[in-house]
Amino acid sequence: MSFTVAIVGRPNVGKSTLFNRLVGKKLALVDDLPGVTRDRRPGEARLVDLRFRIIDTAGLEEADEDSLQGRMRAQTEAAIDEADLSLFIVDAKMGLTPLDSTLAEMLRRRGKPVVLVANKSEARGSDAGFYDAYSLGLGEPCPISAEHGQGMIDLRDAIVEAIGEDKAFGEDDVAETDIDLRQGDVDFEDEDYEPVYDETKPLRIAVVGRPNAGKSTLINRFLGEDRLLTGPEAGITRDSISVEWDWRGRTIKMFDTAGMRRRARVVEKLEKLSVADALRAVRFAETVIIVFDATIPFEKQDLHIVDFVAREGRAAVLAFNKWDLIEDRQKVLADLREKTERLLPQVRGIRAVTVSGQTGDGLDRLMQAVVETDKVWNKRISTSKLNRWLEFQTQSHPPPAVSGRRLKLKYITQIKSRPPGFIISTSRPDALPESYTRYLINGLRDDFGLVGVPIRISYRGTVNPFEGKAKKKH
Repeated sequence: MSFTVAIVGRPNVGKSTLFNRLVGKKLALVDDLPGVTRDRRPGEARLVDLRFRIIDTAGLEEADEDSLQGRMRAQTEAAIDEADLSLFIVDAKMGLTPLDSTLAEMLRRRGKPVVLVANKSEARGSDAGFYDAYSLGLGEPCPISAEHGQGMIDLRDAIVEAIGEDKAFGEDDVAETDIDLRQGDVDFEDEDYEPVYDETKPLRIAVVGRPNAGKSTLINRFLGEDRLLTGPEAGITRDSISVEWDWRGRTIKMFDTAGMRRRARVVEKLEKLSVADALRAVRFAETVIIVFDATIPFEKQDLHIVDFVAREGRAAVLAFNKWDLIEDRQKVLADLREKTERLLPQVRGIRAVTVSGQTGDGLDRLMQAVVETDKVWNKRISTSKLNRWLEFQTQSHPPPAVSGRRLKLKYITQIKSRPPGFIISTSRPDALPESYTRYLINGLRDDFGLVGVPIRISYRGTVNPFEGKAKKKH
């Protein structure tokens, strides 16, 4: 992108609505409640013929530095310093407030280009608020309606005038190509093809867990900066925010998500939106880091989150955070291992790492576990190896007999990876009990190293070409 724009203003003036309008997607949560946005969220914006990077920010408020609002303000000021231009949004319908004047003065002191935007200008009685905006001393306000898409041409012209045509229409960087998250879900023509894992491909990771497990602190430690809002309060994160950095020469895109409480406790509309956003991040990711609070691990909700990730077919790694608070580490570690094996049989062999977001201990081991799990998630096994394995499995433990007839498993092949999926040809697919499927899945895990990832097995019946044809009479 040729330049960066930050959207700033006091709470509830329509910043996130304009952000969603410019990126063309409903990425930011929008609600009538003031202060929904807390972290700064980047996106790639398109406005007529302009292409630029845009940052949605929290509503600026005057507050003590140590308070939640004060930390939100610091995040917004960091976005302003990072950007080449700020869109200062005021509410034309409600009119100016003393806070608008304070924010205008702060932007003036920064010495960077500012476009004054009068949002909600379509509302009846908004003319007074529009003309009041001149008193801020930031030039002529640009009237728009972010919700209805009105005034976008004028906004485009105002941005070009403020930043200059050379910068506005500078050569874009090489466009990023989207990662095909389903590239493993296709059949290979050569059934004995075993692709080599690409150690350099970008990796998408979602970080999930209960509220106050330390997800944002963990990501900040990865980045080496206070990029995400953190604090002792539970439920600070609301949007799923993506950040990027390089780890050993590999691009990592990581999504911080809102804490997931038990469904019965999620009653407020805003929290429902936050949790839904977190679930979308899980479906979008390749690998999921599930953060447990090591001081109170394996709560019922922790188990629900792991089960959801497994059902979605994502690769998962457990991070036991706050390890710096544990005193008798050997005893706790043995207890965590025992509970992991006993309570999470659906992801047997899942990799688990003890970490500390506060001190940074264990982060390199955590990323190594993520990469190893992603390798397993992408793994493909040749058909010849699978059929030799199937023959051995059925000889060691034959399928059960149903109505006096022994079931036959004739052929197996891997039809997809990400996660590994297999199809078995059998004489009576509906008659195989679930216990025998579990036996086969456990065998695949042990014999081919498919530990810690979901495994899918489906069955296909054989076709009799003479079925339904009447016998000819001589």
